[in-house]
Amino acid sequence: MSAASDGAPGATGGGDAARVAVVTGAASGIGLGIARRLASDGHAVALLDRNGPAAEREAAAIVADGGRAIGLECDVSDRPAVETAYAVVRGDLGPITIVVTSAGIESFDRIESISPELWDRVIGVNLTGTFTCLQLAIADMEEAGWGRMVTISSSSAQSGTSRMAHYVASKGGVIGLTKAFAHELAKRNITVNTIPPTLVDTPMARHAEQEGDVPPIDTIAGFVPLGRAGTPDDIAAACSFLCSEEAGYITGQVIGVNGGMYI
Repeated sequence: MSAASDGAPGATGGGDAARVAVVTGAASGIGLGIARRLASDGHAVALLDRNGPAAEREAAAIVADGGRAIGLECDVSDRPAVETAYAVVRGDLGPITIVVTSAGIESFDRIESISPELWDRVIGVNLTGTFTCLQLAIADMEEAGWGRMVTISSSSAQSGTSRMAHYVASKGGVIGLTKAFAHELAKRNITVNTIPPTLVDTPMARHAEQEGDVPPIDTIAGFVPLGRAGTPDDIAAACSFLCSEEAGYITGQVIGVNGGMYI
């Protein structure tokens, strides 16, 4: 685990107070982009990921740039592990008032070949893990009288995708879960929104390309109305706004950041 040692973070842009943010799946890809952006906004950030050494390394880089961050190994499908990680975050950084759930796994399988074990694993990480990470932060946000939750879902849950029934179901569940949380937590000044990316150039996407599960990223990018694949920074910019004071009247919304690929 790595952490800054220079006290509380400075004030964020736009008049926001500095907060403590947890970002899951933060060792690479979209999660890392979000963690870096929230740190640049002035928030203290806990990077949670199954790849603990990578999370620690990226947290150390944020610290080297003058931010406050810790990296923790955590499988979000393991509730006791999340509880332990959150206890460390509270002890090292303070109460958690921002949570972004970017941790996720994907698999490309024909419906007939999806085993019960694979189904449970995908749902366990993508949907149950999202529920756990949000639920366990509610008490901190309620005590603070302020909270921001952002889930990372997927446009595949809006359109459907072949050979990804388990993934689509999990991400569709994330969209529904987001709306349910938004309804129930609104009176506590906690907003809950979801970003469903389409094509984002990440290590996970490149791996799928290399395995032959999807066409080349550069080829797919040609079909995006804006003419390019998305980047983690594109998603992070929207997430930054949703986690700010200025977004206080936005909750329960599906915020498409997809270059016009899904409208």
